[in-house]
Amino acid sequence: MVQGSWSPNSWRGKPILQVPTYPDQDGLHAVEAELAANPPLVFAGEARKLKAALGEVAEGRAFLLQGGDCAESFAEFSANNIRDTFKVLLQMAVVLTFGAACPVVKVGRMAGQFAKPRSADTEKQGDVELPSYRGDIVNGIDFTAADRTPDPTRMLKAYHQAASSLNLLRAFAQGGFADLHQVHQWNLDFVADSAQGERYQALADRLDETLSFMAACGLTSDRVPQIAETDFYTSHEGLLLWYEEALTRRDSITGGWYDCSAHMIWIGDRTRQPDGAHIEFCRGVENPIGMKCGPSTDPDELIRLIDILNPKNEAGRLTLIARMGSDKVHDHLPALVRRVKEEGRKVVWSCDPMHGNVIKAPSGFKTRPFDRILSEVRQFFEVHEAEGTHAGGVHFEMTGKDVTECLGGAQAISDSDLSARYHTHCDPRLNGAQSLELAFLIAEELKAGRVGKLRPSQAAE
Repeated sequence: MVQGSWSPNSWRGKPILQVPTYPDQDGLHAVEAELAANPPLVFAGEARKLKAALGEVAEGRAFLLQGGDCAESFAEFSANNIRDTFKVLLQMAVVLTFGAACPVVKVGRMAGQFAKPRSADTEKQGDVELPSYRGDIVNGIDFTAADRTPDPTRMLKAYHQAASSLNLLRAFAQGGFADLHQVHQWNLDFVADSAQGERYQALADRLDETLSFMAACGLTSDRVPQIAETDFYTSHEGLLLWYEEALTRRDSITGGWYDCSAHMIWIGDRTRQPDGAHIEFCRGVENPIGMKCGPSTDPDELIRLIDILNPKNEAGRLTLIARMGSDKVHDHLPALVRRVKEEGRKVVWSCDPMHGNVIKAPSGFKTRPFDRILSEVRQFFEVHEAEGTHAGGVHFEMTGKDVTECLGGAQAISDSDLSARYHTHCDPRLNGAQSLELAFLIAEELKAGRVGKLRPSQAAE
């Protein structure tokens, strides 16, 4: 149980950052009441199952793949978009499972990733200054007073969209869409169409041989349900605390409080103040919690935050998501990893190679170079190799759509290509081909032992 006095609304007495000011307070209260009366989006038992799976990651026996949209939007909501992103995550998971030779825990940035922190509360265009766009759950992206005014009823639309997304994701995960043989065939299609197909052919061939051997032994999806279905969990940044509190429920089995908006929520690098509202809220819910750690993270403060969020030192409870930037990893990450290890804290270490690698292209588009993303991932594993700790996972902003938002990759997206399909509502995302290419490259490194050793026999030592 939670140490100290805590309730789902105790965050309201703490300093808070990165949230809007709602002009219509009566409307806000009405929305909170309606959300609180609605059914939960996920269930406590599912969150406990994810925590157990992440416990395996923390102990070095599994790997975390977390990915999805930068910010989900109301306008682009469709079954096809959900399917395509889910499909790419499955493809990546199969590649990583084979390359890492261990289970992969699949967590989507889906069905709730609507709110975004901003560097400034307002945006100015010409002589007009309006509130910054904070995601569709808060306000609209168009630069008008009507769109930018925070509207609490948007939380209701976000809730219903999240419910629809979860319904479809559960069907995909359990209804045959995730069959291992089908997912592998998608990978073979990627290899055949890729400009660097030969680079991935050897891994794809080995996986094909393995599946053929399993089938010859009678291990088919008809006989082994695990081949035809998968566990898939949802996550988002728990930024808009009115929404999170309204969907927090007491579990009838354990008596603990769970934020039933998602299986896992995380705290951003801008909202991890030890005495702040977001830490206060997250310390009391029993979901798995993530926390972003950027270059400004101090080792002493990190230990303090770990002790607030995970006082029982429970494996799987806390995931530390490093987001340093490719030019800062070796300057900042080793001290954090070393201190956590010395203090004996059980955490999952994951790498977010997206947020520290944003640049402005000559064309004016905000973008992320693929080579910097890959470099940060490689350095993340190098640090853990040197420190004797487990590089537990990766955290990507990606989409299954064929967007042109990140430079490079096998498709060799250039600055002049960015305008072709630049569709993001906030930050640039890897497209499906770039995401899968990254999974193959990480798998190659893992298999060769150049980036990290994730084999169960070594992880158990």
